[in-house]
Amino acid sequence: MTLGMEKVLASGYDQALARIPEALRTEGFGVLTEIDVADTLKKKLGVDFRRYRILGACNPLLAHQALQARLDVGVMLPCNVIVYEDDDGRAVVTAVDPMQTAAAQQDARIRGVAEVVRPKLQRVLAQLQ
Repeated sequence: MTLGMEKVLASGYDQALARIPEALRTEGFGVLTEIDVADTLKKKLGVDFRRYRILGACNPLLAHQALQARLDVGVMLPCNVIVYEDDDGRAVVTAVDPMQTAAAQQDARIRGVAEVVRPKLQRVLAQLQ
């Protein structure tokens, strides 16, 4: 079971990283943060890890709507998208499923925003190959 919405690509990690920002832009998202997990683990723990990035994507309009509904929803922002290299060298991209969050389950106002975000992220994944 995947914790988000996952797509295994035919392309490799570098190609996926290059394509994701534009795919996100088509749905009104930008990349606010980027964490190189492998580099961080190497520097902090001295361990090797597969190529793995966490991209913090934000759609300002939808983030604003969610924050107007509940200020504490910020703990779930931005929408994380992960990219990693699988054992076969292919890229795996997983986006958060906003409908799986506790806030979407408990608050109708947040659920309404999540219902808009989810298909946007699904379309982003569909653009990637």
